Amino acid sequence: MTGKVKSFTINQDRLQKRIRDLAQIGKISETGVCRLALSPQDRAGVEQVRRWMDEAGLQTRIDHFGNLIGRLNGRNPDAPLLLVGSHIDSQPYGGQYDGVIGVLGALEVLQTMQEQGLVPDRSVEVIAFCDEEGCRFQKGLFGARGILNRLEPGELERADKNGVTRRQALVEFGCDPELLAESVYPEGSIGAYLELHIEQGPVLDRADEPIGIVSAISGPLWWTVEMTGFAGHAGSVPMNMRQDALLGAAKVIQAVNELARLDPEAPTVGTVGHLEVFPDSRNIIPERVRFTVDLRDIDLARRNEREQALREAIELAAMEGGLQYTITEDTNSEPRYCAPWIKDIIREESRALGIEARELMSGPFHDALALSYVCDYAMIFVRCKDGISHNPQEFASMDDIALGTEVLYRTVLRMTNPVKR
Repeated sequence: MTGKVKSFTINQDRLQKRIRDLAQIGKISETGVCRLALSPQDRAGVEQVRRWMDEAGLQTRIDHFGNLIGRLNGRNPDAPLLLVGSHIDSQPYGGQYDGVIGVLGALEVLQTMQEQGLVPDRSVEVIAFCDEEGCRFQKGLFGARGILNRLEPGELERADKNGVTRRQALVEFGCDPELLAESVYPEGSIGAYLELHIEQGPVLDRADEPIGIVSAISGPLWWTVEMTGFAGHAGSVPMNMRQDALLGAAKVIQAVNELARLDPEAPTVGTVGHLEVFPDSRNIIPERVRFTVDLRDIDLARRNEREQALREAIELAAMEGGLQYTITEDTNSEPRYCAPWIKDIIREESRALGIEARELMSGPFHDALALSYVCDYAMIFVRCKDGISHNPQEFASMDDIALGTEVLYRTVLRMTNPVKR
């Protein structure tokens, strides 16, 4: 960080109040949030943000994917849109800032343009995408992929842990799954996408830098693995005669960790974050175990090598334990790189505010990942304390968020060439 930050055009106090108010919806503990996608808490959050969009003078709608959209019309309604946004759904044990600052920051940008009497050359839409997180139905980026007509077969039939399908949840949310096609954006109608987000990692915090410019989003590979053995009495079946599915799963979980650590200099990460055991009794040998695998890397060739090695580890564990297994691929995306011309604008506007913003990659995926397949995109990262995210202890200072939002505002102005009314 260099120089001294100049005064902001955006309204920092208004932005801060909205972040705090939204955090009351689905509040857990003192600082945590639980707004699962398409839940009543998610709907309440969407309605609150919609009210703020209405106050800002935007044209608002909730589409059939569950996305909340606020539109500021431009001088040329036929020009490709600029989309700006993120999400407000959360993890079950989440924080106040993940996704939220991208939605409320984008809203603040458009409201400031309205107050400044600025009319963009193209229409700009702020969008709160539905189900970015993917934790409820084990597949994320739903709303972002939906508007691009990139959903996969069977997605509406995916069920949460209570047996509620996404189709049911959409209906309960107020959407009509039979009308999804009406909410798809026409090909070529989106010109670019911008997203403000907390880093969710420690790089900026350790460097004592308030904001950064994202270079690329690493490619996530998500699997659901099921290993099946044979249940038996824990007290009577000899150890050498067991077909213990949990033991096989444990070997695979260890392999995930070891493969992700093979190159200490690489940003490869691997996680098993969800596990189900059947019959789930202390004195029955586990017959079936289902678990998730999350493998990510910025280098696709290296990730592919780790994937192949993991498949071999699963095969070995199954053979040693007399198990059967299936691997279901839930998500598979290559790394996606940000547009240099937009990064240049962000860099120039950061410097104008006295900030020398570094470039850094994003390990987590974001709604921007889906948009990257149809348009140029870029992201601005805001430092978060100790890199903590997906946790109630997640924290970003209001000064940093306001700075990121001001850079977002100036970037939008550069990209839309507004004129005074």
